[in-house]
Amino acid sequence: MGEKNVPQHVAIILDGNGRWAKKRFLPRNAGHVQGAKVVEQICEDAWDLGIKYLTVYAFSTENWKRSEEEVGALMKLLHKYLSNCLERSAKNNMRVRVIGEISRLAPELQNQIIELEEKSSTCTGLNFTVALNYGSRDEIVRGMKKMVDDIQNGTVSKEDISEEMFENYLDTKGIPAPDLMIRTSGEQRLSNFMLWQMAYAEFYFTDVLWPDFNKKHLQEAIDYYANRDRRFGGVK
Repeated sequence: MGEKNVPQHVAIILDGNGRWAKKRFLPRNAGHVQGAKVVEQICEDAWDLGIKYLTVYAFSTENWKRSEEEVGALMKLLHKYLSNCLERSAKNNMRVRVIGEISRLAPELQNQIIELEEKSSTCTGLNFTVALNYGSRDEIVRGMKKMVDDIQNGTVSKEDISEEMFENYLDTKGIPAPDLMIRTSGEQRLSNFMLWQMAYAEFYFTDVLWPDFNKKHLQEAIDYYANRDRRFGGVK
């Protein structure tokens, strides 16, 4: 398969950590820990397979509704993951960005995110984006508020508004739209993930639980994408 058939940008909804742990009579956090390890490996696998941009849905705005114990464990895991990510970024020449409303996260996590984005900004390998406290509707509303501010202060006029201009107000500014979205664990919904950006993405659903996902499964998703007859507005 030629590299031209490999999607430039793959977005993944990481689903099934809790079910993976339950099947093994383990606490839910064990599934999240294993899931984080899989993210690390899939970053390397994606680059090996020719993918340039990888975005993962790690923590949604709705995840705060989970038990206080689980959210607390997730935040501790996130702190450790961001620390490891800084080392992997330098080692693998990987640029890391975070999308979402990070102001609700602990100040220590916010500082980690800022440091990670700054230190990896000149990396030229995989463009890795992590969605944290992210919800697409929230992102769009925040973008609209920024645009209204610019209209009111005179830097933007109503006539300037276009799809391309509005994209500059989204968290994903400068990142191409996903070509392929993968969701694991058999669920078949977007769950408020990149609604604007995935208007033309191909969707691939697999029953594999995220902690079991590997390079072979990623290749299967790429093969599915390569075999799609992609048309835009009726033109190939």
